[in-house]
Amino acid sequence: MVNITTPYAYSELIRTSVNGQRLYKNPYGEPVPSVTTVLSATKPARDRKMLSDWKKRVGNEAAQQIVTEASKVGTQMHAMLESYVKNEEYVGNEETGKTLLQSRMMADVVIKNIDAELDEVWGAEVSLCYPELYAGSADLLGVWKGKPTVMDFKQTNKPKRREWIGDYFLQCTAYALAHNEMYGTDIKDVAIFMCSREGLWQLFEMQIGEFAEWELKWAKRLEEFYNIS
Repeated sequence: MVNITTPYAYSELIRTSVNGQRLYKNPYGEPVPSVTTVLSATKPARDRKMLSDWKKRVGNEAAQQIVTEASKVGTQMHAMLESYVKNEEYVGNEETGKTLLQSRMMADVVIKNIDAELDEVWGAEVSLCYPELYAGSADLLGVWKGKPTVMDFKQTNKPKRREWIGDYFLQCTAYALAHNEMYGTDIKDVAIFMCSREGLWQLFEMQIGEFAEWELKWAKRLEEFYNIS
């Protein structure tokens, strides 16, 4: 059973729309963009080209089908894992057949690999905001391997290399900085829990002393976003 503690009074931030742009309301002033919005808008040209080339290679219709199916599986897997970290029974009423089995298998792989070293859970789908700059929802906050950590659940069609997931580290770094600002913590650890469609488990962790590097990279992406906005 997961050890749930509640050291911080988390509250949900409400999404809103301003001039067609999806933003988060926040307690510090004007609505702000999400972390994923910032990362999407500032994605390097190399990454955009790779995505465009892939769509051309498989065809737009096939690409959309792959993306839609992956989104369904990922959403269900996240819901199952959220139930796990809350010590709740998962109750789904929409998914059926192959998609359900796929999601359940992947969630079980993640649970099997994190259960022994997930020391504390502070919250799941935690709303966070860095005053006047950005906001978002972290998959999981708590203590991993004895250290306060931002944790993220990821599903993937194929296994990933560490050098391919820079934006995942940036996303979690942004959440850590927001949590530190809001709650006076000093989180500098990130753990990304990933499972492929074939059930391959991958763990990506921030190395000692690496946080400052990712903090600088995130600051540059954030500056770029506001320059182009």
